[in-house]
Amino acid sequence: MNLPSFIWLNGHIISTAEARISPFDHGFLVGDGVFETLVARNGKPFTPTRHWHRLVASCNSMGITPPAFENYLSAIHEVMRANDLQDARVRVTLTSGDGPLGSDRGDSPATMTAAVTVLNPWPPTETAAVIPWRRNERSALVGIKSTSYAENVRALALAHAQRAGEALFANTRDELCEGTGTNIFIVANGRVQTPPLSSGCLAGVTRALTLEACQAASITVEETALPIAILQTCEEAFLTSSTRDVHPLAQIDLRIMPGADGPVTQRVAQAFRNYVVGRDDP
Repeated sequence: MNLPSFIWLNGHIISTAEARISPFDHGFLVGDGVFETLVARNGKPFTPTRHWHRLVASCNSMGITPPAFENYLSAIHEVMRANDLQDARVRVTLTSGDGPLGSDRGDSPATMTAAVTVLNPWPPTETAAVIPWRRNERSALVGIKSTSYAENVRALALAHAQRAGEALFANTRDELCEGTGTNIFIVANGRVQTPPLSSGCLAGVTRALTLEACQAASITVEETALPIAILQTCEEAFLTSSTRDVHPLAQIDLRIMPGADGPVTQRVAQAFRNYVVGRDDP
């Protein structure tokens, strides 16, 4: 793994080799933190304001002091310049800072980092596996972009073991929910559908952009509860995320999708491109 040369840590650009976070930081000890992942192209972060609003919402839910927008945006630009990257995957992370070894927090200030890596392309289509574990739509972390990601790590490792690139979750009601880092849309009987936020899925920034793009292109999208079994009968399916945009699914479990990158998915992808073209912060 090629690490970037520099990281932004609590207001300073520091060599990655020299950067240190306290072993008592609660982000390390108990996963007590939040983050955002966004992309930058041609030196410009894409939709930074939308990501900042979600970061602030996550911070407020977790009781972590959020950064001012100016500091957040400056950190992104500074770490991109330090690493001489124009196209990048950007990660901004905040934790609650140093704390005791248990779940109680201390009174330390938040820790904030901004890191970038090269923005690697995804394959033209993706494969996915439905994993046996469930998202809890009543969890205390619903709607929060939390650093408590061990569940996703296990799920993605299982998907990779099945030669799939993404893992898909049902919720406790056996409804389709989301992927480890993606939202999912399906096409059934020619209609585009996606799980509602009440399913327990994260309110993805690209999910929202896709819904807006479809509305602008007069493509009807239904936000509705869907049985996980819909993945065995739907004609098409695609993922959305900040690094993937609209990403067609070619296979789910052992099922080869009959409409891999099918006409409806292509229409949605084109609507998305038309909607975001030329916009840094739509």
